Amino acid sequence: MTAEEFLLHLQEHTLPFAEAVATSEGEWIVKGFIDIYQRIYTISVDTKIVSKVLELLLFPMFTAFAEKHDCIIHLSPQQNFYPDLTFIHRTSAAKFAVDIKSTYRISATDVNGMTLGAFTGYFRNRESAKNTTYPYSQYMGHCVLGVIYSKNTHVADERKQFTLTELATIPSVIRNFQFFAQPKYRIASSRPGSGNTKNIGSVMKIEQLINGAGPFTQLGEEVYDDYWMYYLTADMARSFEIPRPYSDLKSYFEYKQRGSEILQQFEDQIEQLADTSAAVNEEEIE
Repeated sequence: MTAEEFLLHLQEHTLPFAEAVATSEGEWIVKGFIDIYQRIYTISVDTKIVSKVLELLLFPMFTAFAEKHDCIIHLSPQQNFYPDLTFIHRTSAAKFAVDIKSTYRISATDVNGMTLGAFTGYFRNRESAKNTTYPYSQYMGHCVLGVIYSKNTHVADERKQFTLTELATIPSVIRNFQFFAQPKYRIASSRPGSGNTKNIGSVMKIEQLINGAGPFTQLGEEVYDDYWMYYLTADMARSFEIPRPYSDLKSYFEYKQRGSEILQQFEDQIEQLADTSAAVNEEEIE
């Protein structure tokens, strides 16, 4: 199975997801948490809680996906490990990473944004198994299963408890789900995620997320990898006591162009050094 085939299967499989997690009116089917005394506590609208509960709802659907397409599915062994799900095709042994990401609408055209994983650690040292199910380099494809939703303006007081007989009266905290599946690089932006994190940020236009039309789509995954593997935040550059090489795609292009022009000036000398190094290596082998 190729990365393109896996993506197409995943996109097809996500089409009914919205119906599976919402009522016919578009309201989330999850109303809260219940204890052994049948007391119901409403869910917070906190994005981390919402994302985790959505993951739990979707896991059975991913199991069905794996069975349909002859894959073994491995869940992330620990919290904050990459990725959320690893699919291994039985016939080809190809590995595919799927991260589940969610965000909420802030307007009809924009969302709050997603963080798409670290641009340090396993992303840079791609043979490392630290904080990842398998080394990054072993995955044939890196996909995001994205969930876009709207927050409900009228929600119950989190301090209030409900009984089972009141279940129908409990308002859902989120509604109007929209699912999509895209390669990670196609929805990545050229800026980090929110806060002072070392995470890749997503584009924030809904149309770009759904269609996989971020700035790296035309540039390609190799440019995406190169950009983020060597990206430094202002704090990182300061700690290394070096000038920040670039901060966006425009300055990245200028940085790469400047380096290329310098190398071209010394093309003959570099070729001579390469020949010398090769000769030294042959002597060491003998």
